[in-house]
Amino acid sequence: MKLFPQRYRLLKYFVLTFLVLSTLLRFVFLFWNFSEVDKSFFKMGNTLTYGFLFDLGTVSFFAIPYALYLLLLPKRFYGSLLDKIVTYFGYTLGLIIFLFSFFAEITFWEEFKRRFNFIAVDYLIYTYEVVKNINESYPIPLLVGGILMLTAILLFITKRKGIFTQTFIANTSFKQKIFPTLFFIIVAVASVTMMSNKTAEFSQNRYNNELAKTGIYSFFAAFRNNELSYTEFYATIDEEEAFEIQKKAFQQAGDSLFNPNEKSIYRLVKNNDTLPEKYPNVIFICVESLSAKFLGSFGNKQNITPVLDSLAKENILFTNLFATGTRTVRGMEAITLSIPPTPGRSIVKRKNNTGLFTIGDVFTQKGYERNFFYGGDGYFDNMNTFFGGNGFNIIDRGRGFLIDSAIKTKRTNIEDQEVTFENAWGVCDEDIYNKVLQQADIAYANNKRFFDFVMTTSNHRPYTYPENKIDIPSGTGRNGAVKYTDYAIGQLLKKAQTKPWYKNTVFVIMADHCASSAGRQALDVKNYRIPTIIVNAPLPSQKIKKMTSQIDLFPTLFGMFNWNYNSNLYGVNILQNEVNGNRALIGNYRKLGLLKTDSLLVLSNRKRVDFFKWNKQTNELLPLHQEESFYKNTVSYYQTADYLFGTGGLKLSNLEKQ
Repeated sequence: MKLFPQRYRLLKYFVLTFLVLSTLLRFVFLFWNFSEVDKSFFKMGNTLTYGFLFDLGTVSFFAIPYALYLLLLPKRFYGSLLDKIVTYFGYTLGLIIFLFSFFAEITFWEEFKRRFNFIAVDYLIYTYEVVKNINESYPIPLLVGGILMLTAILLFITKRKGIFTQTFIANTSFKQKIFPTLFFIIVAVASVTMMSNKTAEFSQNRYNNELAKTGIYSFFAAFRNNELSYTEFYATIDEEEAFEIQKKAFQQAGDSLFNPNEKSIYRLVKNNDTLPEKYPNVIFICVESLSAKFLGSFGNKQNITPVLDSLAKENILFTNLFATGTRTVRGMEAITLSIPPTPGRSIVKRKNNTGLFTIGDVFTQKGYERNFFYGGDGYFDNMNTFFGGNGFNIIDRGRGFLIDSAIKTKRTNIEDQEVTFENAWGVCDEDIYNKVLQQADIAYANNKRFFDFVMTTSNHRPYTYPENKIDIPSGTGRNGAVKYTDYAIGQLLKKAQTKPWYKNTVFVIMADHCASSAGRQALDVKNYRIPTIIVNAPLPSQKIKKMTSQIDLFPTLFGMFNWNYNSNLYGVNILQNEVNGNRALIGNYRKLGLLKTDSLLVLSNRKRVDFFKWNKQTNELLPLHQEESFYKNTVSYYQTADYLFGTGGLKLSNLEKQ
């Protein structure tokens, strides 16, 4: 019995077309990053084998509807008008979906060097920004025209080969149609029950793993699995021991736990009682995708950050500070909650993420007003719900999108007359900074201390910004966006210096994450280093070389202000804390790491644990024998953070009862 009888000839051709195109795309990505791939015979063999299996499983889902149609349609309707309409429409739609996904994968790979993942799912949800961004970044008419032209060519070839005709004039019986239909159903069921995206991750080389995947399959896998239970999928230790490790470190640093016998890190942080506390205003600028490698202070020779490099020389510069993740929401989570990254989605995007203890609550303890500024629409990435639900006033573009009506917070829109330039992601940095200055003037006039969290957008594809500001034309690439970002910060400070509140205002400049975190390894350490500069700090200018995590920034700043405060933050004042400081917590949505000096321990799902020596010169990770204390310390961070979020231990209302 033939696997594909004559009536199934078109379906066979459809499947082969997908397999060929998907394999070609895999080779495009292979040669695109040829130097990064492990090209050994065994690894490449696994990559291609897994790739074929994922391709076959993916196309089987598309084949099943038409296979069932072919099975159930009586023979007397073969070649009828209905048969031709369904067949031509289904085949054409399938080709368009495949070709569109392949083109989309190319643009996604260019940006992230990965198959579709959480980010692609988020992009589908936030259609307005993404469609506009794509339209501004790529020649859409050309791409759409190319997809339609390729579809037409494939249709012409199919018709020229007589495949449609053979399908319509077939004399295949119902019995002959059962086997090919069952084949696709069995393949689809097997791919769901026996394979997952994790199956492709057989190698320490991330590129080999990504090449082995299939984009469409990866997209739906990310859609289904956006949260991971830490205790179910990751290595654990005794829960009491995990908390004891964290509590002991805080106590050794001089903190006083409110409930030392409970699973809690809520405590009193004390500084020097012999010195007065200081209460400057704080403007925190979270810069989109500002990798350390862009700055001359970190060795860049292109002179695209003259303002930041000048600030770095004259103020406080952190030279060894690492982001916790690879996305804006992960940076926001680390900065505001001062918590290790949890597996799956950032807490910013999860349910039950309001009413939490944040750095804003420390500012509130000291009498500050807290504001969140965003040049785009704050509904994107759930920003408004998160910040509004955690006590921040919202100032954003606000084009008709409101935060959760249950959240009571002050809301201010950036009006049209205040906008000089905007693209898909929001107004240019100068415009958002002008809004910050305006609101600071109002707060000063009302004798209010203020803490402003400002999220920028200009250093983001399509890399467009106002013309005639810098010597690199708008829309020509990342370097121009970085230089405009730098220029805008210079303009902000220049204008701020004319304000009566300037001398009593600290400016903190930090990236949310690097421009690219992709590398050949699961956690590419060098691509987590971000610049951080504190301007007008109450300390002399200096370079802080101690290894620092993004979660430590504000606890360190509070230490500079000599504040005593209640804290539920994992971050510490690294200028004083030698116990819990001098380390970095880095991760992505599935891998969680602890970095100390040149040692990195990585926790992966399936309860996998890998210990490495990090070669700072080559960025290579060399396997080491696991150290028990290092292992337990790493697990304690992530296990306790997951426990506290899951049990309400981060909720301000629960902490106030302690």
